[in-house]
Amino acid sequence: MAPRKHQNGSAAEVEAAFYDALNRADLEALMALWADDEEIVCVHPGGPRLIGHAAIRDSWRALLEHGGLHIRPSQLHETHNLMSSVHTVIEGVTAASGEPAHLIATNVYVKTPKGWRIVLHHVSVAPGAVPVDPRAQILH
Repeated sequence: MAPRKHQNGSAAEVEAAFYDALNRADLEALMALWADDEEIVCVHPGGPRLIGHAAIRDSWRALLEHGGLHIRPSQLHETHNLMSSVHTVIEGVTAASGEPAHLIATNVYVKTPKGWRIVLHHVSVAPGAVPVDPRAQILH
């Protein structure tokens, strides 16, 4: 039997599991990624600051009740040390009109005795076109 990968082996693995849970509308998997601390925070685009497990769970339940969100994270910018990791990503989404749109998310992770966990997810609507990734290579 192959060894099972630890779900919280790195902040990047938790982030991948977070977006996977959103796409599958899996509320239990999503909430299992958050820190046990009641000071966790989530801000949805245009929404209020939500603090604590109950408020965050209720908001995700409402957002996911009609299925997954189909978010495509890209252009990760990461700052980290031994105990915390701050990620900013461009979230590609499809607007109600069918047009592609993008959001900007900040995800903050801390290393806990149970592994890396989310302590903050904050998303803002981004104006204009999706920014070009400055690290993308252009081949001539």
